[in-house]
Amino acid sequence: MSEVILNSENFETEVLKSDKPVLVDFFATWCGPCKMTAPHVAKIAEAYEGKVKVGVLDVDEAPEIAQNYGVNSIPTLLVFKNGEVVKQHIGSANFPVLDAMLRGI
Repeated sequence: MSEVILNSENFETEVLKSDKPVLVDFFATWCGPCKMTAPHVAKIAEAYEGKVKVGVLDVDEAPEIAQNYGVNSIPTLLVFKNGEVVKQHIGSANFPVLDAMLRGI
């Protein structure tokens, strides 16, 4: 399983109405730290397949969603459960950081 590409059209269905917890990586294609985080997000998607949905949202493509959640700096990683943000990490993150965010969710 790979990450779900999120946008304005599918964010509500894929994230807010998801029956599983969702890790959302708010990123931009031009962002260096985002590029460093991306492979770790992909590995987390594999490691948590079936337990956690992993999505990526390009803030340039859906700025209103980023603004809605107070994303001022990227990468920002938010964990949603039952439509609510339950955890967040701002800045680049490696596998252990992401794993720690999702443990016990």
